[in-house]
Order: sequence, then structure tokens, then C-alpha cells
Amino acid sequence: MDRMESVDLNAAADAYAATPLLNCLLREAADPAGQEPASAGDPADGGGAVHRLRGSGRLLRVREGRRPLRPELRTADGWHPLSHTELVKLTAEELRRYTGVPNDELPVEIADSREAVAALLAARAAAEPPQDPYVRSEQSLVMGHPYHPAPKARGGAPAASWLPYAPEAYARHPLVFLGLREDQVAEEGGPAAADAIDALAGLLDGPRPPAGYRLLPAHPWQLELVAGSEAVRTAFADGRLLRLGPGRRTVRPTASIRTLYVPGEADLFVKFSLDVRITNDVRRLWRHDLVKLRRTDAAVGAAFTALRRRGSNAVWLADRGYRTASFAFEELAVLVRDGLHARLEPGATPLASAALAEGFAGSPLAATADPAGWWRAYLRHVVPPVLEVFARHGVVLEAHLQNSLVAVDAQGVPVQALFRDAEGVKLLPETERAAAWQRLVYCLVVNHLTEVAGALAEAHPAMAAAVWPAVREEFLRCDAELGLPEIGELLSAPSLPAKTNLLLRWTRADGADARYIPLPNPLRGQAAP
Repeated sequence: MDRMESVDLNAAADAYAATPLLNCLLREAADPAGQEPASAGDPADGGGAVHRLRGSGRLLRVREGRRPLRPELRTADGWHPLSHTELVKLTAEELRRYTGVPNDELPVEIADSREAVAALLAARAAAEPPQDPYVRSEQSLVMGHPYHPAPKARGGAPAASWLPYAPEAYARHPLVFLGLREDQVAEEGGPAAADAIDALAGLLDGPRPPAGYRLLPAHPWQLELVAGSEAVRTAFADGRLLRLGPGRRTVRPTASIRTLYVPGEADLFVKFSLDVRITNDVRRLWRHDLVKLRRTDAAVGAAFTALRRRGSNAVWLADRGYRTASFAFEELAVLVRDGLHARLEPGATPLASAALAEGFAGSPLAATADPAGWWRAYLRHVVPPVLEVFARHGVVLEAHLQNSLVAVDAQGVPVQALFRDAEGVKLLPETERAAAWQRLVYCLVVNHLTEVAGALAEAHPAMAAAVWPAVREEFLRCDAELGLPEIGELLSAPSLPAKTNLLLRWTRADGADARYIPLPNPLRGQAAP
């Protein structure tokens, strides 16, 4: 890479990393302070939106648009452009003042995320994008979560340790297979899970498990991360665990680096434990989640079966079950999830909703000649299933961007919605209803619809005034059918709940301990065009 390419890559990495950090800082620790027009006497001064930081009262200016750009701090000498390093330092100073709590870890994590983006951009430039539009959409999220301060942090590990498995680097790699002695197997899910796992033996490039052993697929990074585990080392040494070798065909990491798509005849997803903090959590398959998995997934599956009886084509990608070793229950766990193609409408192509929001080559959102019709179709497929399984079955889906797929027809028009991840599902009455509804609204409206609506309005500016009236119209249509009192309350509420990922990480709260701040509600008082 020559010097100019290096400069461009670094500038791009700074921009990718600064945007979600600015989104968090401005949402959680600043207040709007007006607009400043461009300076007629200074072509470099493009003006922008001004925000007052709550910790110090200092003024921060950013270029307007869907994503904030070019942060500048007001000084005695005028507006000072902030490098990414300076922005991280400013953020830490402001949060220390605003919360009264110190944190030396998060600035390092934010810097790690920026370095990860630079490594991803360099790797993408030298790699061939996948031809499959679905895989391309899953592997397109270079920026990642737009409201997390460090969406691409990988636990501080050197890039060489995780790049071979990174979806954003267009990675493809084989599974690694182990033999687990039968008396050490812990599993749940019955034949639907066990048969799917055992069938993966067809991918083996070496011998099948010997008599008395069961197949245990593993993520290669997972094995590297648990190499120091005394329990795992001892199991290899005494023969409870055998190394069978890699698979002969590659699999594709999805937007979730630990969830891999096994295409072809298998057509499955397999999800693994990774002892790495990614966004808010260490990404283990935790025992407490695995043991309640079947009951939760069964409840969701029953709700979607009822949906289909009423004419919906929405799909739940079931988490069928898991297999692991009793001596390393969480570290070696593998979860099996339904694949795609047997569940899709004929001729439809699934796409990750998160990719529609961030943008990727071939996105039908950007290419559509009828953005209003495209948006109505999107809403008609995504919104009703989430509301109906809540209203009729007490199931709270985490229908955020990364848990949602939308299938499109040959013209790129949405024709089906698919949802995944039983781990994040909540059930009533176990979860208090108001908290459950708040979580539903955050995931579906704030995290999901707001981002796709923003991308649509950016690609088709004439649609900007129509996106939220169309959302309101869809909610009203659902309310007429479901009679769900929360819908009316939502449409008249002055604010929506927004998760505070920056403050959550700064105060070292548990990743599952969601905290919210109010955002102005764009659904309130909107009239359909």
C-alpha cells in the first residue's frame, strides 16, 4: 500500500470510528445549541450543528447529515478540528465530569475499535466480495452498531488473531471438528439439533468420530481462545476430547462473527462461544441462556406457527438446541439454528436489515425506483409479526437490525421478514409488561425502523417527509386488528426510549442492564400523506 492509499485508509477508518462515537456522545451527554452557518470568508468553515456538552459546557460542532462528521471543538481561537484521538480524549473528559465516575478501560476499547476498522478496511481492499447477495449483506457492516462507542472492538487482540474470521473482511473458513466422549456430552434439543450436528460430519476432511464419541463442531477462534483452559487441556490429554481436524468446505461468518452460515445441503447456522467482549457483552453461550433455550424457542415457534395460520409468511429461524462438553459447558458450546432456503418465499433473496441501514453494493433500498412503495412493503412485512406475537402470545422479540432479515423479490421489493435469536427473547408474564414493551419499542422502532428510514431518506430525499407518516399508518393498521393499548400510547407519547450504550459502558454496567433516555417521538401527531 503506497502512502496515499495509507492516508486515505486512515481517514476512512477515522470517519467510520468517529461516527458511532459522536452519535453516542451527542445523544447521551450533550444538548442541541443551534446551527452555525458556513463562513463566507473561510471556505474551510462549512458551519454545522452546534451541541453543548453537559459535562463542561463546551461547544462541539459537527457537519449535518444522517451521520455526524468532522467534529470541531470551540476554542478561544475558533473551531478546532478534532482528530479521532482528540475526540476520544474529549469524550473521556466529558464523561468523567458528567458522571463523576472514572474509566480507563473504555478509551482503550474505543481506540481498539478504530484500529480494528483500519485493519478491516485494508483486508477488504485485498479480498473478493462474496457473490451471494445474502452473504454480502451480512459481511458489509464495517461501521457496525451506529450508536455504540466501540462497535468493532475485539477485546484488544491483535488483528492477525481475528481477521481470518471477520465477516467484514469477507472471511470464509472451515469449521474445526472435535470428538467428544459420549459420557461427557451435554445437549438439549432432541433429534432436530442432534441430527443436524451429526450431519456436519459430512464436512470433515479427516476421520469420523470413533465409536463411543460424538461430533462437536468448533469455531477455530473459539479453540484458540480456550487453549489456556485447564479443563480443556486436561480433556485433550486424557482422551475425553479428540482433535478430528478441519472441515473440507468453508463456512461464512455472518454479521455476528461467532455465528457461521453453513450453506449448501446443510443450510444451517451454528453459533459458538467467544471469550471476547464485542459491544456490551462477552460473547459466550452462557449456561443460564442455554438451559432456558428450548422453552423460549418453543414459545416463539408456536407464536409464529399461529401467525402462519392467519396468513402471515413471517419466519422464525429456530434455535433448535445445543451440544457441549460437561467439563467446559460454556466454552465449547455450539448452538444450531435453522437455515434459510427451505423457509423463503420462492425466488426471494434474504438480506440483513442492518446492511440495508448501513448500505452495501447491490442494496435494493438505494436502487428502488419506487421508494414509497418499497417502504410500505418493508413495514407491512416487518412490523405486524412483532406486534402480533406480543399481543396474542406474550412474546417479545428483539427485532433490532442484527436480528432481522428481509427477503426481496427479483425487483428488490420486500416480500418476507425473518427473525432470529431466542437468546434475546423475553416472555410475558415472566417479564414485567411495561419493561417488555419498552424493549420492543427500542429494538423495533429506535434501533431498526429509524435506521432503515434514515437510509431510505438519504438515498431518496423526496421521501424524507413521508417515512414516519407511513410508519404511523402501519401501526394504526395493526392496532385496528389487534386492539393493543400500547400502540395508541406509543403514537401519542412525546418520546421514545433510546439505549445509552456509551453511559452503560462508561459506568461498567452489566451488558444486559439496559438503560434508556428519551428521544423526540417522530410518530407523534404524524398524518399519513
